[in-house]
Amino acid sequence: MNIHEYQAKSLLKKYGVPVPEGHAAMSVEETVDGEKKLGGPVWVVKAQIHAGGRGKGGGVKVVKSIDDVQAEAKRMLGMQLVTHQTGPEGQKVRRLYVEQGCDIARELYCSVVMDRGSGRVTFMVSTEGGMDIEEVAAKHPEKIVKVAIDPATGMQPFHARKLAFGLGLEGDANKNGVKFMMNIYKAFMDLDASQVEINPLVVTRGGDVMALDAKMNFDDNALFRHPDIVAMRDEDEEDANERLAKDNDLSYVRLDGNIGCMVNGAGLAMATMDIIKLYGGEPANFLDVGGGATTERVTAAFKIILSDSNVKGVLVNIFGGIMKCDIIANGIIAAAKEVSLSVPLVVRLEGTNVELGKKILRESGLPIIAADNLADAAKKVVDATQKALAA
Repeated sequence: MNIHEYQAKSLLKKYGVPVPEGHAAMSVEETVDGEKKLGGPVWVVKAQIHAGGRGKGGGVKVVKSIDDVQAEAKRMLGMQLVTHQTGPEGQKVRRLYVEQGCDIARELYCSVVMDRGSGRVTFMVSTEGGMDIEEVAAKHPEKIVKVAIDPATGMQPFHARKLAFGLGLEGDANKNGVKFMMNIYKAFMDLDASQVEINPLVVTRGGDVMALDAKMNFDDNALFRHPDIVAMRDEDEEDANERLAKDNDLSYVRLDGNIGCMVNGAGLAMATMDIIKLYGGEPANFLDVGGGATTERVTAAFKIILSDSNVKGVLVNIFGGIMKCDIIANGIIAAAKEVSLSVPLVVRLEGTNVELGKKILRESGLPIIAADNLADAAKKVVDATQKALAA
């Protein structure tokens, strides 16, 4: 789950992480009122969307008067903000954040992520703040300092000092940087975050260390412990199908291909996408219906896949363990009839109640292409999709 910058800052502030004073706004009037409460002489008006690169797209502006705040709020609200993370269609701006300007001496980078390679929470810091970390890693890997935290000990002051020295912080800035890192780690752990990114992390001329921007992602599996974070969810920022999938406890990610996939189990779903590519096709999505899906959930999954206009063929690949093949079959039939299936459908079933599932599909009267194994299914769906595109 993602949240907006202003929401992330409100959480970090509770953990003693310094952030500029600011106010969120949903209208021009609220933006101006927030600016008046903050006092001047410099403010920053920021578009709030779930994407990076807002400044390059015109979504972050420094202003020095009430009239300029008002003008920027009018310009930004309702605009389609296009960044390298939104794609060419952009994202509609519905919220703004106005905050006090600060006297910046240096711009740095800091992030905390779960490194699956080491199995540890890992800090990454760099003196190249304000830039995409991928660009820094490609051009100047020596400027990235990484510190992995042993889960048995948690973060210790020596970890934070290594990070502060890696950023070249001295004097008061060094002391403040150490405290900053310790507090960021505590927030990351307490809130079950999967990522905290501060870009830029700034050092003011007075030696303060402050989060000028903040991005936070959270582990969906732990959200039951954080109803306050769940309340921050902005459904307008989510893909409509991904939102519907989440509401039905489905794992769905939209991709750029034209072959829809419905699979039970994340590993099998990844393997299914790989073998589709092996046979020359392109998957249109990742969709895991889980091990205990109901007929209703399968129906919802099928409707999500077919609502994507790019989908020209569908592959259902189910290995029935906890999930029974007859439930999948009934879900496929119900969904196909409800949405008036008009693209080739290939189904591969194995496992619990497989013969019953195949019988249900055979007797459905639908033009379903049966497959004997995964390779056969991939070949058939790629061939059928290519024929549909050529027709």
